[in-house]
Amino acid sequence: MRIIRIFDTTLRDGEQSPGASMNVQEKLTLAKQLAKLGVDIIEAGFAFSSPGDFEAIKIIGSEVEGPIICSLARAKEEDIQRAWEALKDAPKRRIHTFHSTSDIHLKYQFRVSREDALKRSVEMVKLARSLVEDVEFSPMDATRTDINYLCEVVEAVIEAGASTVNIPDTVGYSIPVEFGAMIKAIHDRVKNINEAVISVHCHNDLGLAVANSLSAVLNGAGQIECTINGIGERAGNCSMEEVVMALRTRRDLFHADTRINTEEIIRGSRLVTKITGISVQPNKAIVGANAFAHESGIHQDGLLKEKSTYEIIRPESIGLYSTKLVLGKHSGRHAFKTRLKELGYVLTDEELNKTFERFKRLADQKKDIFDEDIEALISEDVTKVPEVYSLVDLYIVSGLNQKPTAAVKLKVGENIIDRLEHGDGPVDATYKAIASITNTKSRLLKFEVKGITGGTDALGEVIVSLEEEGRTVRGHGADTDIIVASAKAYINALNKLEARRR
Repeated sequence: MRIIRIFDTTLRDGEQSPGASMNVQEKLTLAKQLAKLGVDIIEAGFAFSSPGDFEAIKIIGSEVEGPIICSLARAKEEDIQRAWEALKDAPKRRIHTFHSTSDIHLKYQFRVSREDALKRSVEMVKLARSLVEDVEFSPMDATRTDINYLCEVVEAVIEAGASTVNIPDTVGYSIPVEFGAMIKAIHDRVKNINEAVISVHCHNDLGLAVANSLSAVLNGAGQIECTINGIGERAGNCSMEEVVMALRTRRDLFHADTRINTEEIIRGSRLVTKITGISVQPNKAIVGANAFAHESGIHQDGLLKEKSTYEIIRPESIGLYSTKLVLGKHSGRHAFKTRLKELGYVLTDEELNKTFERFKRLADQKKDIFDEDIEALISEDVTKVPEVYSLVDLYIVSGLNQKPTAAVKLKVGENIIDRLEHGDGPVDATYKAIASITNTKSRLLKFEVKGITGGTDALGEVIVSLEEEGRTVRGHGADTDIIVASAKAYINALNKLEARRR
């Protein structure tokens, strides 16, 4: 049974999804979850691209144990030196450098010859190898590169010191039979290929990223580059949860598996949604809301008799729990702490006290408490920022023949300020009152609401995106009252804007 390495690039390529940029703390939180998942390599960012990416790579390298920490770097000396500076304190580190090899890129983007591209690639791999023992090289736009030249480049960079050669389908152009044949050709024709691991990085422009990656495994690839929920540039990347579960479910075919702790998949998926604000479509494989939902009577009949009739994956294997919590307003701290531990959360005493208080408030409002409700309470800490503004009280009047009115009371610093405003609806009135109190002129770019669990008393979750003075932030709020959740999300985003200004 071969072990396929999982190279997670959620923090780098995934962050390139429009609107998905993450701050340093969010990247660190997600990197810790990736370590729990058991990924082999975390591409923590692109050190040369921004001070924020540099700082994130440096902090993740020093605080996250387990995976190799990697920084992307163009085939430029200043990029590679910057990557080394960010990674030098990490116990396990990798520099991932790249240069285009397709004629269309060399002619129109880089304006260099094949010979010049090969020479620079070799020189920069040698430079990276002089700084770290683990070097990865990517011939960008490999799937539109002449196969003879591609093999020449791969052989040369391995000789120069690359221990991983990544074959990227940069524009999502290839199809599985073609991509598999390319990986096989490299495996068969590059004489020193046994000195390196073949990696693949597939984009999803034609919806084939996972299929192409699996085809590559069948033809000799030993590493897959992917992202949680498949987020990334344009149509996204190979979905980590899909490719991992395909290998795990069909070990009989692939004779390969990964080191991924699959029971952390759902938690990782939800964390990415919380941090980026990018929701998962309901029919998304593995992590979509409908992935384990069955409406057909024939399917339901089969499932009641034997689950394997219509489910090829056990929901529990990816961290989905369908049982209700036997917890409520009379539950004690010990029972609550035990259930958190069962769900995989180990909190400090201070964190436990704060979460338990929120749980008790929720239990007063809600009859049934689900695991998802508890995870929503925990996830509020992910989006916590220093509170300049905090909600004290909210009163709404709305109806068919009533002009929607919101009375909002906020704590601003040490002062309590209230305001009454009208709007087109209760959320609009609430947001106008908050904006008036905080004297902010932010623009609402996105407003998304969903129920975390079923029932009329379900915990509602709201995600908003605000833009002000060129800064864009996301806010998150959860409550059984959707208007309160909306207010919390808006205030959370305003606190982030204030933190950025400071």
